[in-house]
Amino acid sequence: MTAPQLILASASPRRRELIARLGIEPARAGGADIDESPRKGELPRVYAQRMAREKAEAAADDTAFVLAGDTVVACGRRILPKAEDEATARQCLALLSGRRHRVLSAVALRAPGGTIRERLSETLVRFKHLSREEIDAYIAGGEWHGKAGGYAIQGSAEGLVAWIQGSHSGVVGLPLFETRALLKAAGFPLG
Repeated sequence: MTAPQLILASASPRRRELIARLGIEPARAGGADIDESPRKGELPRVYAQRMAREKAEAAADDTAFVLAGDTVVACGRRILPKAEDEATARQCLALLSGRRHRVLSAVALRAPGGTIRERLSETLVRFKHLSREEIDAYIAGGEWHGKAGGYAIQGSAEGLVAWIQGSHSGVVGLPLFETRALLKAAGFPLG
């Protein structure tokens, strides 16, 4: 009998690095082609969970486990965008400066039979008050590109974080505690 395979429904190199920390090498990895637009009035928690579930379903394979995740930076009820340009990154950093925000990292695991299990990690993060020079320096480094909320905690932005309460790996993009719990509950072999 062959060991079960895992498909990572993500093109993120960070998620691939994180899942490797659990001793797992995905059989394949790739982004799911879905509409990631929030629905009108959709709350950040609901949005993150829906995205993870839809990504797992979009990559469904009845011969393997499919793991998908979604990470949302939320300031109050507001879902911050993935920064695709400098203006958006600056707006996000200015909004987060000196404030506490939530990072919601949802994980969905689809078993070969179609059963989906889900977990959610909620982490509180507070940035120091950011000067214009600090924002300029961070923007110049380019780490913000494509990142929810306009920052990557695993890079130089970690030096701007005054405190964090919760899952560091969840802020990076895949909460390992919750992911491990999902895999164990589904019977996926872990070392």
